[in-house]
Amino acid sequence: MTKPNILLIMIDQLRFDTLGFMGHNVVKTPHIDTLAGEGVVFNKAYSSCPSCIPARVALFTGLSQKNHKRIGYADGIKWDYEKTLPSELSKQGYYTQCVGKMHVAPLRNSLGFHNIDLHDGYLHYYRRETTPSFENQKIADDYYYYLKNELGIEADTADTGIDCNSWVARPWIYDEKYHPTNWVTTKSIDFLRRRDRDKPFFLMASYVRPHPPFDAPSYYFDLYENAEIPKSPIGDWVDEEIRKNTPKDFASSIAPDDEELIRQAKIGYYACITHLDHQIGRLIQELKERQLYDDTIILFVSDHGELLMDHNLFRKALAYEGSSHIPFFISGGYNVFKHKNKVCNSIVELRDIFPTILDYAGGNVDNIDGKSLLPLLEDTNKEIRTYLHGEHSYGDKSNHFIVTKNDKYIWYYKTGKEQYFNLDEDKMEEKDLINDAKYKDRIKELKKYLINELIDREEGFTDGKSLFTIEKEKYILS
Repeated sequence: MTKPNILLIMIDQLRFDTLGFMGHNVVKTPHIDTLAGEGVVFNKAYSSCPSCIPARVALFTGLSQKNHKRIGYADGIKWDYEKTLPSELSKQGYYTQCVGKMHVAPLRNSLGFHNIDLHDGYLHYYRRETTPSFENQKIADDYYYYLKNELGIEADTADTGIDCNSWVARPWIYDEKYHPTNWVTTKSIDFLRRRDRDKPFFLMASYVRPHPPFDAPSYYFDLYENAEIPKSPIGDWVDEEIRKNTPKDFASSIAPDDEELIRQAKIGYYACITHLDHQIGRLIQELKERQLYDDTIILFVSDHGELLMDHNLFRKALAYEGSSHIPFFISGGYNVFKHKNKVCNSIVELRDIFPTILDYAGGNVDNIDGKSLLPLLEDTNKEIRTYLHGEHSYGDKSNHFIVTKNDKYIWYYKTGKEQYFNLDEDKMEEKDLINDAKYKDRIKELKKYLINELIDREEGFTDGKSLFTIEKEKYILS
């Protein structure tokens, strides 16, 4: 049997619920919804370490954070893994290409891809004056090099005046064709033109938006200007004074104390998503016109979510649904994918993508933590794990969590604070039940799961019976 082409559409900072097929009644995503309807949607997909770098390590290596060693966000630490998804696919005869975000170290580390057209988004770390010129983003990032070649040496995405981690939003100031979302699609289409036609291809189209800056072209802002923007869920456990008491900061992880700024941020986020949707539609149309679609497996996933003012919070790295719960589906053309319009509720994670894709490629890999999802496509009622352990180093909010199909336990290891949520009845975690006697035994059970996960960890989180708070923070395990 001829091996299928594989398209991995990787999105940065896309919430699980801001898509039409996931039930959002404001954001319009017709092309993504169509793909999802032609496939199997995994309603309970999570990012176990929800920020850009550790999430991508999980995807590329198939390992849990305990084994890939990245338990927080830290730039500049070399990636040196024996097995990676693109290198293993190359062994299976695939022609491999990434377009867009890699976020690895060193900046041009190929991880085994035959070719990379790189755009990592705006990374402060690689823009320092002390950064060697060959690794400075303005030269080493292909999109920035392109933008400057087209519009002049001073042109930059930062010309809008908004930061890459900010809730501030405003429309793109250049022609739409120069936007990084358009560029990823354009370069992906160009790959289809110049690919090696004697080999099946693996194309990773890796989009930065809707990660800030929220700077979609003005057409997309206009779509939502008069829309009724949903209110954010605010838990009964939230300090309502936190916004007033937080110093004003345009890149704060706390929501601004200004309802109009919150509205503008949500409009900007939604605008970026619909812009993304249209560019994905453009890529899919090209696959069809080149008569490639029917022989292509398509995986759509995000590295993590965006809190988007849930519980007065912004950005990611926390265990809450807006941050850790991600959209994920597998779809594809008629010749290679027969499972249409199905939903699976098994807990799945980014690490599962590696073995799943390798299954499609006809290969296998040992000593990884991820599990192939192909059995779930055949029987969507199956489960591949009972629970998922997640974590993130994040200052005083550093956390571990256990999530199941039905509930979630969170432990903040700097402070010892605990939370418990019944996700069946409270999907956006508005009621903290940690002190509810009704759930005492269940909380004890989930806590035991976490203790078992941490029993051998170098930080000394547990003696096998109790959890211990830790002062010293780590972003990578030794």
